[in-house]
Amino acid sequence: MRRPRRDRTAPAPDEDAQRPSDSEQLLFGGPLRYDTGWSQHEEAYLALNLRAVLRRLPRLLASGFRLAWRADPRAARGLVAANLGRGLTQAASLLAVNRVLAGLMTGGTMEERLRGVLGALVAVGVCLSAGALLRAVSTYATGRLEPRVERMATEVYLERASRVELAAIEDDQFHKLLDSARYGASSARRMMSIGNRVISAAISFVTAAGVLTVLHPVLLPLLTVMTLPGSWSALTTARRRYLSFHAWTQHTRAGALIGQMLTDAGAAPEIRVHGVGPFLLRHFRALAESAEAEQSRLARLEARTGLIAAGWIGVATAATYATLGALLLGGAMALSVAGTAVIAIRTGSASLTTLALEVNALHEQALFVGDLERLCEEAERRTRAPGGVALPEAPRLIRFEQVTFTYPGEGTPALDDVTLTLPTGRIVALVGSNGSGKTTLARLLAGLYAPQRGRILWDDVDAALADRRQLTDRVAMVAQDFTRWAFTARVNVLIGRPEAPAHDEHVERALRHAGAEDLVAGLPRGLDTLLARGFRGGHQLSGGQWQRLGFGRAAYRAAGRPGQILIVDEPTAALDARAELQIFDEIRSLAEDGSTVLLITHRLASVRHADLVHVLDEGRLVESGAPADLLAAGGLYAELYHLQANQYAPEDETCR
Repeated sequence: MRRPRRDRTAPAPDEDAQRPSDSEQLLFGGPLRYDTGWSQHEEAYLALNLRAVLRRLPRLLASGFRLAWRADPRAARGLVAANLGRGLTQAASLLAVNRVLAGLMTGGTMEERLRGVLGALVAVGVCLSAGALLRAVSTYATGRLEPRVERMATEVYLERASRVELAAIEDDQFHKLLDSARYGASSARRMMSIGNRVISAAISFVTAAGVLTVLHPVLLPLLTVMTLPGSWSALTTARRRYLSFHAWTQHTRAGALIGQMLTDAGAAPEIRVHGVGPFLLRHFRALAESAEAEQSRLARLEARTGLIAAGWIGVATAATYATLGALLLGGAMALSVAGTAVIAIRTGSASLTTLALEVNALHEQALFVGDLERLCEEAERRTRAPGGVALPEAPRLIRFEQVTFTYPGEGTPALDDVTLTLPTGRIVALVGSNGSGKTTLARLLAGLYAPQRGRILWDDVDAALADRRQLTDRVAMVAQDFTRWAFTARVNVLIGRPEAPAHDEHVERALRHAGAEDLVAGLPRGLDTLLARGFRGGHQLSGGQWQRLGFGRAAYRAAGRPGQILIVDEPTAALDARAELQIFDEIRSLAEDGSTVLLITHRLASVRHADLVHVLDEGRLVESGAPADLLAAGGLYAELYHLQANQYAPEDETCR
């Protein structure tokens, strides 16, 4: 396949373009600009020359019509019919004007001439009235279509983005596609109004061109030459801006991130206590100034291109009217025909100029809609297919067999050849230092990641072949960084099983399991209290309160469903000693009801509740056994246990 030619106006991929600013290097570790020069995306979507755009115009209009048809078939039909009707009225109007001019320039008295053209004048009036009515129909249909198309495209974007594997969300290239595709919905909306103007301008141009061809064949190519420079200018500018958008999308996201940090309620205390505001503002300004320089570059190039195009348009216009004058002087054209030709030339020139600009705008919006389509394709590739092998109703154990997993971009495996067993209906603890692989193992168990090597078996069923819906339905998770939903307290519990019918008695039972009854009772509006500062009536919880509510969410998901796998990652990190004991009592009760609890914690005193402990170190399994047996063995578990115990013991009674 032949490589596409690099656009000399695009951001260069050399050291000047990719050299990071001080802010980029300090805050983000390197440049925030992408090189799109040799990408498949550029070859597929950036062939922005006039011939390519005109060749692609029917496909662009068809794409827009498909969006319109899916959103509102009746409005789509009305839009097409109104524009076709407007074209017919314009043609009839021009022909009637020609008859009026011809009649006025014939012999006879003025009264006789006016009487002779009366019918043509009425026809002009009828055509103008019909055109206005059809324009109103077109405007109404477009107004109906725009919000519906945007809503439909937004739903597609959000639905695809929410279904992809977690690894895709953490992939910077996929995130770049997410960034650009999110403009696809608004672009789809704009395609409706732009497409309407394209059709209208195209029909007007075809009408004028047809009349000019009838009047004199040489006028049509001259009309076309008049508008070619403007088309070239518009398309060149669109290419530069689209390439710039993709190259700078990550830079733009970084600037928005800093702005968001400055107004984030969670970061507000530290910003004020540590005086972080001026620091962030300084770097926000630096990133903004870099973006401003890029916009200035584009504006300078656009001005130069527009000046060149204006010069050529002037020459072409002079040549067109000079030719018209020569035809008149040579007797090749009657004066009435020349008058009609002037009107047709002005109409056709305006229509073709509008057509070129609007086709360019349509093409530019279609590029972003194309990004949305590519996102759908890529999301489909990165989404696990529905269906699969059924999981056992009541598995006896879950076994990791030689499981290895490495995060994208990392050289060292997070889990390396790990083999271990999780007996169901028990409390199994994972312990180890930070970065030992505990949370990664839990995410693999939950199906958030797939191992690159090895298998995870539920009895004899490989989780990689299992029905994904069944797998996720069996797992409840209280993650260390669980989501604090900016909704009511009720929804923060119900969202543990969003597909289940909502019953307050089930919510209250889950809150009792989490020891959060008094917490919710003390809220201003109980379960209906909005847990988000910054909204009217919003309320903010402490870290420990949020942790109890998060455990209540997991308890709600596991309630009445024996055989659930409950993953609890540092469940008591923000709780006081009394609340911690209560949570572990509830964890034991869940295990007694048949649930399997996978407990991840650094507090080894809490591990005494576990039936089995697996000790991880640098991604490898180093020890397994009951807590008492591991203490007696004197290995890594015993070492970590005694290190923590010494922090609480009096100085003269520390463990040796």
